[in-house]
Amino acid sequence: MRLFIMLGLLLMAPLGLANTTDYRIEQVKDNVYRFSTGHYHSVFMVADNGVFVTDPINPAAAKYLKQQIKQRFDKPVRYLAYSHNHVDHTLGGEVIADDSMEVIAHEYAAEDLEWTQTPTAMPTQTFSDHLTVKLGDSWVELDYYGPNNGRGNVSMRFMPANVMVVADWVVVGRMPYQDLPGYDIHGMIRSTKALLQRPAFDVFVGAHAQMGTAHDVQYYLNYLQDLYAAVRDGMLAGKSLTQLQQDIRLDSYQKLAMYEQWLPLNIKGVHDTLIDMSYFDRR
Repeated sequence: MRLFIMLGLLLMAPLGLANTTDYRIEQVKDNVYRFSTGHYHSVFMVADNGVFVTDPINPAAAKYLKQQIKQRFDKPVRYLAYSHNHVDHTLGGEVIADDSMEVIAHEYAAEDLEWTQTPTAMPTQTFSDHLTVKLGDSWVELDYYGPNNGRGNVSMRFMPANVMVVADWVVVGRMPYQDLPGYDIHGMIRSTKALLQRPAFDVFVGAHAQMGTAHDVQYYLNYLQDLYAAVRDGMLAGKSLTQLQQDIRLDSYQKLAMYEQWLPLNIKGVHDTLIDMSYFDRR
């Protein structure tokens, strides 16, 4: 029972409270590695002439990662890239960054970090739609698909390993977070469709939950579409939020972690979005 309670607390921990006592580094494929602290993940790529690092997560995690890269690979960090603006992924940038490296973010993420005076390293290089960063014989392709989670949230494809990295708007093996705070359900669906229409990737790595394949990402997209349709159709039938939460069961997705706990919250997230963004209650 104690183990079950602790696992539940870990899965439901508030955003930003990454476990800073449980650090792990594992090889994903070829020269691409996943760094984990609790249920948070980021990725780095080791090339002949340096290292490309994604989200630092927080200062303590960033300090550990920087030390491990130096100890294990003895190569300088050349690039630090933020997946998006949210502080549970971007804090600690100042620990890794120095004057010799580029800090990369989408222009909307960079704008938000500056305007909100986020205490991290500010981006030195931004882009609007696509950016390719070459590092030795490897490269990273960054793409923006429009709003989905937070501001300026992008995918990062690490090549030639062909590892796809996305923070938050795709989650493999787990439900989307609670009542979708900071999410755009329309954008989540659109962006995930666009991701799957690109050339196939070999491995998917998210900022939370499991690693997987394109099949797993398609399963996640199916859930988003079925969730949206069920909430929309229920609202069109005149159902209240309480009725929607009582009536909607998407049992084919029960294997997703936090299904029972978060399905009512996911329903609320879509319901509230349709009220706030689509004025469903004004028809």
